[in-house]
Amino acid sequence: MNAAGCVRPARSLAMALACAGALLTAACAPTLAPAGPPHQPPRLEDTRFVMGDGAALPLIRYLPDSPARAAVVALHGFNDYANAFAPVGARLARDAIATYAYDQRGFGGAPDRGLWPGSDSLIEDADAALSLVAARHPGVPVYMLGESMGGAEILAGVARGRFRAAAGFILLAPGLRGRSTLPPGAAPILWLASRAMPWLAGRAPDFGFRPTDNPEAVRALIRDPLVVRETRIGTISGLVDLVDEAVESVSHFDAPALILMGRRDEIIPPDMMRAALARMPPAGPERRRIAVYNDGYHLLTRDRRGQVVINDIAAWILARPGAPATPLPSGADRVAP
Repeated sequence: MNAAGCVRPARSLAMALACAGALLTAACAPTLAPAGPPHQPPRLEDTRFVMGDGAALPLIRYLPDSPARAAVVALHGFNDYANAFAPVGARLARDAIATYAYDQRGFGGAPDRGLWPGSDSLIEDADAALSLVAARHPGVPVYMLGESMGGAEILAGVARGRFRAAAGFILLAPGLRGRSTLPPGAAPILWLASRAMPWLAGRAPDFGFRPTDNPEAVRALIRDPLVVRETRIGTISGLVDLVDEAVESVSHFDAPALILMGRRDEIIPPDMMRAALARMPPAGPERRRIAVYNDGYHLLTRDRRGQVVINDIAAWILARPGAPATPLPSGADRVAP
């Protein structure tokens, strides 16, 4: 098999191994689709963020009926898209919190679907989206929420000095499983392809990994045509690079944050989360809150008890980081990581 064949869908474990081996042997460069040169100011429209290079990123807004008390910019996980935050946005709107979730480059209905845009482009887009939402809601605190890959983007971006307009950050099972934790050779590529979002290729039954305890959420992902199912090796390689940067960035993450993790998460296991938390600068509960859900999986807000997690997110936002620490409604912040 030549190196070009590695970008075709890996329809079996044997083909995935063969593709990974061929890629590593040939040392072929992944195909990327980064942002182009900017030629206009980014802008926020009703159904899309338009970036400086003209790329239109589909946007879903969940707006309250009354004036917003806070706003959230939501970054989805690998191979997912903005609809991942439907339960979150609907619930937060009831507390007058506006949510802006968009399809990132290469995912959902965004340009260059299936191609990796590069960490730089992802972070620059997120920073632009944050600034646009902050301008739309002057005087209102704006938070960034990242699930899995989105959480890795936040960690890397903060370490780069980006996202300064954010009042705080919400990390949902952030992607922190880098190369150093994986076997050598082709195993890192195979692991990320088959485990990070296993159901997207329909391989979850083969590997036994459960992203959530909610079977309807899994069925919805399988049926959704905007969820990416065929992952290029180059995209996986780019994801690994982003995750490695996030892992290195943990020691510099000293921002107001709510970090949520599940004891049953098999994709970012608790021991890896504990190791990452131990490397963060010391911070009290009024600045950094850790919420641990004993029955939580990777897709915490889409689990059967996902509303419990979303209620905690709403409570933390409305309490405002820096205020005297008030326990989360679920008590998950009183559980040791």
